[in-house]
Amino acid sequence: MNILAICGAGMKTRNTATMVKSAFDGAMSAPGATGEIIHLYDLDFRGCTGCHTCKLLDESKLGRCAQKDDLTPVLEKAIDADVLLIGSPIYYSDVTGETRSFLERYLFAGMTYNKDRVPLYPKRTKVGWIFTMNAPGEFYKDYFAELVALTTRFIGESEYVMAYQTQQFEDYSRYAATVFDEAKVKQRHAEQFPKDNEAAFAMGKRLVESLG
Repeated sequence: MNILAICGAGMKTRNTATMVKSAFDGAMSAPGATGEIIHLYDLDFRGCTGCHTCKLLDESKLGRCAQKDDLTPVLEKAIDADVLLIGSPIYYSDVTGETRSFLERYLFAGMTYNKDRVPLYPKRTKVGWIFTMNAPGEFYKDYFAELVALTTRFIGESEYVMAYQTQQFEDYSRYAATVFDEAKVKQRHAEQFPKDNEAAFAMGKRLVESLG
């Protein structure tokens, strides 16, 4: 059982990375599971350039991104994974730029312009999304549903967990952030964030168990 977790957050000790680790631990709790967590901000890469090499009718090129950089081996690991976990905070109504660049190169290379739209990757991979944000939970549910539908179509059965109205700072008085009630944010974090991590752990475990 091969597990790959992709963390698209810049901070390795904050909300998104913590939940990604929880989901990863849930997946790794299965007997015989192996895997790793990759932090995209550690890598030097860029998004899709639109070269369309991955669409060439050439066995060595079809379905593979032609760019050669730090993301190249990560894409191969994602293609080979049985369970793929992808975590990102939400910035300006979208995943982070690094997460988006990963998705461009991972998803685009795996599909064609053929009428049947059959995915190119050799097997279906279970996908678990992890989203964090300080906005209310209902803000981005339609967007999350779209991402889940996208990966379900081209990669494999997908689902997601989210943490919302998250705590961003230890001391809110040091930041231009008077819209937040620090006491309420910290109280919610103390009460809710452990539950969010439990949900992430359960998702990771569930995805592995669903493989039989």
